[in-house]
Amino acid sequence: MKKYFILILFAGLMVTATSCLEDYLDKAPESGLTEEQVFSKYENFKKFFDAVYEGQKRYGSNWRDYNIKTAFPLYFAMWDQKYAWWQLTDMSDLGRYMEGQAIKGGQVASIINKFTYDGNRRPILESMFVVIRICNMSLQKIDLLKDVKPEDIDDFMAQAYFVRAFAHLELFRIWGPMPYIRHVVGPDDQWDIPRLSKYETLMNIAADMDTAVYYFEKANRMRRDNPNPTEPGHLNHPELFRPNGTAAKALKARVLLYAASPLNNDKGVKAWEEAAKANWEAIQTAQQWGYTLLDAQDYKYNYVGTRYSNEQLWGWSAGNKSYNSGDQAFLICGPMSANKNSFSGDCPTQNMVDKFETKWGDPLNTPAEREAAAALGHYNEQDPYKNRDPRFYIDIIYNTAPIPGYGSAKIYYEMKNGSASYSELLNHSYAGISRTGYYQRKRWGEQSVKNKIQPLITDPIIRLAELYLNYAEAANEAYGPNTPAPGASMTAVQAINLIRNRIGMAPVQDKFTASKEDFRPRIKNERTIELCFEGHYYQDIRRWMDAPQTMAGPLYGMDVEKLPSGYDKTQYPTGYKYTRIPLPADRQSRWKDEMYYFPFDNDDMYKMKNFVPNPVW
Repeated sequence: MKKYFILILFAGLMVTATSCLEDYLDKAPESGLTEEQVFSKYENFKKFFDAVYEGQKRYGSNWRDYNIKTAFPLYFAMWDQKYAWWQLTDMSDLGRYMEGQAIKGGQVASIINKFTYDGNRRPILESMFVVIRICNMSLQKIDLLKDVKPEDIDDFMAQAYFVRAFAHLELFRIWGPMPYIRHVVGPDDQWDIPRLSKYETLMNIAADMDTAVYYFEKANRMRRDNPNPTEPGHLNHPELFRPNGTAAKALKARVLLYAASPLNNDKGVKAWEEAAKANWEAIQTAQQWGYTLLDAQDYKYNYVGTRYSNEQLWGWSAGNKSYNSGDQAFLICGPMSANKNSFSGDCPTQNMVDKFETKWGDPLNTPAEREAAAALGHYNEQDPYKNRDPRFYIDIIYNTAPIPGYGSAKIYYEMKNGSASYSELLNHSYAGISRTGYYQRKRWGEQSVKNKIQPLITDPIIRLAELYLNYAEAANEAYGPNTPAPGASMTAVQAINLIRNRIGMAPVQDKFTASKEDFRPRIKNERTIELCFEGHYYQDIRRWMDAPQTMAGPLYGMDVEKLPSGYDKTQYPTGYKYTRIPLPADRQSRWKDEMYYFPFDNDDMYKMKNFVPNPVW
């Protein structure tokens, strides 16, 4: 059946960017500016285009949420609803019971407006169409620019192609295939624009990224903070919020990986070959322009402690954040914020914790795997946090973990006179406490009511490590684990081990590298660990079509009881009894196939004539 996407679905979006221009003309420092004057002067043109990054006043004070940042994983999480993309999966639970648990349980229809049009929340749908229109209008008017260096014109064009592609990609990842809008749609234009197939949508995005690379190269903006190849950047350039040519190469490579993935692939192994090629080329480009994997001691600079890192090909600096900042309410638990009713906390599940292997590379995802590791002396269920992947200690706050201001994390209860007495970080007078026995550490920055610092927080929209993971996944599917892609100098196994080795983790055990079927689960697990809490996992389990299994549950937490004196030290070597327990029923996840994509608003669906909408869930 031919599918149509009715642009009238977004009534008012057609004039959004025009309204932006009119608002700008009203407020311009020069009176009587015409449209030609706006687009002919560099500073005026730049101010108009830069609305894609920060927005301008619209709908009162809400306009600033209508920009590209609504699609950034960290920015998405910094809202009053206090949940992130990964908390809508089996990866994490929220401390407070809020709508995030309802969404992962299969209910979104009644709150979908928060993702579409609500300017007080995260209107990703409208924002991306606003951004697309601004890009198209900028490309349409670029010839009006006068007295501007050719490289600045090329840079504007490169950014416009990049941002347009990025906006289409984010629409695709959340709502599925879309029409690809390359021109400014006017009131007399055809509204019934065909909705492309999934593969066609992704190929159009990739083509725009290619064009962006072409213009970034012409503008000498393959890297903004140092125009000299092979030299690292200084990372303090004032315009690092803008994308560059290396990022465009990398985003194209990500797009081709998505196109090859089971959810979208209708080209078979050829799509995997193209994805492997694109990701290897992106790796080479990143190396050429001085990007590197951070050493183990600097690993956390990808997330905290600096504005940008030299592993980030494109990132967003969120600035300094305090333990009591509302932006951190999705992450920091109530007791750490001293806010009894508001802060929620990001609480990794036991399901996620089990994905961290032993330091020898033993998987721990299933009872059989844990038993095998225990038989080797590599794992003890009653001393479960000993000898784990080094990233476990970077990413997870567990009971007895060392944390500033607290000595060690106290996430347990003890029985006194027949009743439970709860520890500091499970203080039940706070709403935002863990039901899983864990809190997230990776993006935390170690700030709390007992350590009142304001660390710099940064979001790696795409970093070099992802390219190696992308390449490994594609190369394994196309050529197997031990054969490099044509032109590449690295196998899938070598790419995965490079990521592991830089953090001090053992190579993948040989028994998992005999075939692509054996290696595939280790690639997925490695990707989940390396990119955890960065926004990828929600999309990954869908493109892999693994969500029906991972979201089917049950989700587990760890019950931690501090034992009284006289306990059996042989059976309980740490003085605590660890017991896996299912999370409460209202915190379990659920899967139905409607959940591959978000639905549209009911009001919009009623306006449609030919469009086949996404199922409501």
